[in-house]
Amino acid sequence: MTFNPRMSIIPPSQTQSRTTRKKEEEADAFMRLPDKEIVGCITDIGIPFTVADLSKPNPLQVQMIFEWFAELLLNATRDTVEPAMRAAAEDVCGEYLDIVPPDTRNLMGFYVSLRKLLLECGITDFSFMDLYKPTRERLVKIFSYLINFVRFRESQTNVIDEHFNKAEQTKARIEALYGENQDMEVRLADMKHNRKAMEAQVREKTARNEELKKNLLELRRNQEKVAARLEEAKAKKGELAQRLENKTAEKLQLRQESAKLRPYTLQSPTVLQTSLTELNNTLSSDKAHIDSLDRRARALQTSADSFTVVAADVASCIKLLDEIAGELAKEEDENAKNARQRDALSERGNSVREVERTEALLSRQLSKWNERTEKLRDHSREKAQEAKEKMEELRALHRKLTEERGAKGTEIERRRVRIEQTEKKMLDLKENIENEVHAAYDEYLKMESHIKLYITEMEQAI
Repeated sequence: MTFNPRMSIIPPSQTQSRTTRKKEEEADAFMRLPDKEIVGCITDIGIPFTVADLSKPNPLQVQMIFEWFAELLLNATRDTVEPAMRAAAEDVCGEYLDIVPPDTRNLMGFYVSLRKLLLECGITDFSFMDLYKPTRERLVKIFSYLINFVRFRESQTNVIDEHFNKAEQTKARIEALYGENQDMEVRLADMKHNRKAMEAQVREKTARNEELKKNLLELRRNQEKVAARLEEAKAKKGELAQRLENKTAEKLQLRQESAKLRPYTLQSPTVLQTSLTELNNTLSSDKAHIDSLDRRARALQTSADSFTVVAADVASCIKLLDEIAGELAKEEDENAKNARQRDALSERGNSVREVERTEALLSRQLSKWNERTEKLRDHSREKAQEAKEKMEELRALHRKLTEERGAKGTEIERRRVRIEQTEKKMLDLKENIENEVHAAYDEYLKMESHIKLYITEMEQAI
């Protein structure tokens, strides 16, 4: 026969809560510090604090101690909290920024950062009551956990500094690599721009080289034509000089013959006449021939002068051809330089590919860091959502207070209107009385003037 143990009538959730409460009480007992030790630690940080202050806590003093812990552990002060809370209030409230007072929203931001710190320390039930209405038990627990956390942090300073230094080194490395990437991109853009400029210069130089080659070929053809004409002119000059020499020799022979024929002048007149006419004919023919020879000589002289001018032009053309040859040599040197520069550009292209490879590695690292930052942003969004919910609660509270304030304001406005109405009635009555007094005084003056007039008339009648 088996005996089953008696079943408990307590629900399992209550038993579980009791066990968790026992564990928390055991942890609190383990973490709790004596009052004197807590007071000594707080006085060591420069804030006057006694056991009596711990037994009867003052909210302002407690908030000042919490601010010191937040500044020490989170580097969170009013100067760091205020800009973020102002920006959040602008996003939430818009133009109605003054609905939430600055001290209230700064206290909310300080509460969020302090709650995050206390969650890391192990306190999960921190609330506004611990800031506005603190009790001794809560303060002993919170200060004990904070002091133990600070002591643990001081014991692990080397590890914390090591991880912080690693994070700073990786951050500095990322910034340096990003700067190098930017410099490489600038260098790559400059190299591409220089390459385009060099290609444009090469195209211009090649086009100019082709034009110079065409001009050189035309000048060579013209030089050959001028040389052929010069040879022909020289040949004609030689022929004409030979003919001139022949003519001068014939002239000398004719003179000799005429000298020989002088003795024959003593002959008969008819004979002489006939011979004279013959000699005149020959003389006229010789003169005409000599004139033609002179004209031909002058023509030869002008052609010789033109040949000298052409020779000078040919010499200038030859000089121009030599200069063109020098320019062609320079163009060849520039082409060689361009080839070397193309090789340098190819080498730089290889370096650019290396830079692109390193850039890809850096982009992958950057994507990893972006994922981490995205996770941190999600965490911050969750915290912001919690803060938003708290903000909604505060808004509802503020809305309720504003409604009460509006109701009181309307009541005050009604009373003010009634007071103004009574004051207005009093002023109207005062004005009516003054008007009646003035009217009575005017009537009195009129009656007085009438009486005086009546008296004067009576005196005149008497």
